[in-house]
Amino acid sequence: MRAWSKMLLLFWFVAGAVFAEDPAPLEGTKDERETALHVLNRLAYGPAPGDIGQVVRMGPQQWIARQLQPESIPLPEALTARLAALSTVQMPAGAVLGQFQAAQQAVRGEEEGAKEQRRAVVARIAQETAEARLLRAVASPRQLEEVMVDFWFNHFNVYAGKGQDRALVASYERDAIRPYAMGNFRALLGATARHPAMLFYLDNWVSKAGGLNENYARELMELHTLGVDGGYTQRDVLALARMLTGWTYAPRRLADSNETFYFDARRHDNGVKQWLGRTVTAAGQAEGEMALDILAAHPATAHHIAYKLAQYFVQDQPPPALVDRLAQRFTETNGDIRSVLQTLFASSEFMAPAARGAKFKTPYQYVVSALRAAGAPADSSKAALAALNRLGMPLYGCQTPDGYKNTQQAWLNPDALAMRIGYAVLLGKDADTAALRTALGPAITPATWSTVDTGAPRVQAALLLGSPDFMEH
Repeated sequence: MRAWSKMLLLFWFVAGAVFAEDPAPLEGTKDERETALHVLNRLAYGPAPGDIGQVVRMGPQQWIARQLQPESIPLPEALTARLAALSTVQMPAGAVLGQFQAAQQAVRGEEEGAKEQRRAVVARIAQETAEARLLRAVASPRQLEEVMVDFWFNHFNVYAGKGQDRALVASYERDAIRPYAMGNFRALLGATARHPAMLFYLDNWVSKAGGLNENYARELMELHTLGVDGGYTQRDVLALARMLTGWTYAPRRLADSNETFYFDARRHDNGVKQWLGRTVTAAGQAEGEMALDILAAHPATAHHIAYKLAQYFVQDQPPPALVDRLAQRFTETNGDIRSVLQTLFASSEFMAPAARGAKFKTPYQYVVSALRAAGAPADSSKAALAALNRLGMPLYGCQTPDGYKNTQQAWLNPDALAMRIGYAVLLGKDADTAALRTALGPAITPATWSTVDTGAPRVQAALLLGSPDFMEH
């Protein structure tokens, strides 16, 4: 047993001894159920009631193929209706920013009523944006799409707590991340580069000749493409920052006409630049576009993206041979994300028994998987968001541009485990224990079943959701 599992058991082993019946039988052979669970744990946020049986009946490869084509999977009417009722995520970026700015301007007179109004507007924007993400993650049958939205948002992170980004994050996820989550990497890179949320977060919107800001240029190479060991220098960072001067937006024009990006030639540095061994002459916006083309096609970018995908979907220290094959596929397909994922999910490394249970859930993965397994009602989002705050992973709340990590080292500590147990107890109060037992099936080891079965019925759901088995995936 892993040392952390022993530590968790100190928190987890509670409740008096009352025998409970054995878990309900599941469809398929033991190996088929375990394979289905593994696929659901990695391509989805774990199993909801009935999911393991569905994957067994469909076959894991057919289920994976369907997940890779999310547009072919209809959304439930109830989910569509809930999302439609959240005005923030339906409105253009400019309209939300206009509401935000109006609320900000109203408080200049220091009137308490205006301050309350501002707080209400900001809270509504944040709540609806986060609720939409959670609703989709828990209830959407397009599970791989939701997993990839989370992956790419962290890769191209912006912090919702910074000024205007409070109003822009919903549009950023909807317009710059979601449409490209399984599309072409160059298109995704361009969409994030030109979105006002990124322009504001990393300050490129104010960068200009004579007033250079290198934040975005540095993160574009270090985090978004080449990687920290990608072979560039500080001179390359400065040259790229000069190439990207003039890439901006105007908040007033955004609020008035939803103009999310424009190139301001007056701000552009038209001098000759030396970048990654190339001489770049003045070409306006085309300089930045050329840079994105080169970075997206660079071998270091292929390796960087391949490593992060293998780490996310296989294990914290991914097999180098798998990373190399994924990088090769990335290059062969000009950065076609869907093709790289197909190669990843068909690999022996992904399906290997050693990969199963090899990942420790992030707080986000833990909370969403608990909601799915418990069949939690749609109005559970406020408690879930509060839990994420307590667990140190507030939604859209990573302040640094590298985004949230997805490794065990980043999230495993005694205090966090104790808080997970607290959330398990809270969620377990209203959970259907029988349905939960069936939903989790092979995720729970015989030793854990034995412990659960000796617990009082009122705490069995909490014991399952707070077990060491459920913390892994």
